[in-house]
Amino acid sequence: METLAVLFEKPETLSLASLALTPPGDADIVVDIDWSGISTGTERLLWQGRMPMFPGMGYPLVPGYESVGRIVEAGRDSTLRCGETVFVPGASCFGEVRGLFGGAASRLVVPAARVMTIDHQLAERGVLLALAATGQHAIADAMPDLIIGHGVLGRLIARLVLAAGGAAPTVWETNPRRQLDGEGYAVIHPDVDTNRSYKRICDVSGDSHLLDTLIGRLAPGGEIILAGFYADRLSFSFPPAFMREARLRIAAQWQKADLETVRRLLDAGSLSLDGLITHRAPAADAPAAYRTAFGDADCLKMILDWRADA
Repeated sequence: METLAVLFEKPETLSLASLALTPPGDADIVVDIDWSGISTGTERLLWQGRMPMFPGMGYPLVPGYESVGRIVEAGRDSTLRCGETVFVPGASCFGEVRGLFGGAASRLVVPAARVMTIDHQLAERGVLLALAATGQHAIADAMPDLIIGHGVLGRLIARLVLAAGGAAPTVWETNPRRQLDGEGYAVIHPDVDTNRSYKRICDVSGDSHLLDTLIGRLAPGGEIILAGFYADRLSFSFPPAFMREARLRIAAQWQKADLETVRRLLDAGSLSLDGLITHRAPAADAPAAYRTAFGDADCLKMILDWRADA
């Protein structure tokens, strides 16, 4: 069994390749992928060759952790059924080619326990579940009153705050075209914000040079949540942080409970994933799609459509 996959052969070298799939076991399912998302955070770092080394890192690799598809084969130990729509947060089924994160392919073999069944009516919007769960993980303990960045993750966090009954947060955004579309919350340029008493700031910008600025906007005892991914070393001036008794928290990868919370909010109609996918491309046009996703400021979210290659 083979699959057509996006392959990062080395930094800044991308192709579509036919790869052999690991045979499925009794606890595995085979999924024909309909759509996969392109991450402008982690995948951009993989593309640039700037991703810090950690277990599993290396080239060649198949990227992607935002995939939606249909089960076409289910192992005898699986409780899932053929025809069900599932969200797949990546896979590692390509033999010697690394799956990091392994979701950008036309067909995947994945443990059934790793996927989540979803309403088929979510369709392409289902690729956003990973980012929504990331946002939920960042704010699960306490909700921010300031969010840095109005990309997809920033928008989802703002929506999650409102869905949980929190006060409308302020969102900072320097790109004028992304200062629009705040649904129930204000999106402003940081230069016009005079507030210096935020209790909790959630940064999803990935900008490693913002800490001093953000500390200067905290109330005493305030907290900064780092919910982006930072390739460069983070540092800050100690005296301002000392005077505010500032706290720093890092939000890592989402957990299954976060994903389940997001699904419940969606099922209840409290959370919407509408209006966040701005660009679409056939999987055959993946090289151009990745360039657009990484280089076009108007591109909030690019998805690849694999249905023609299923």
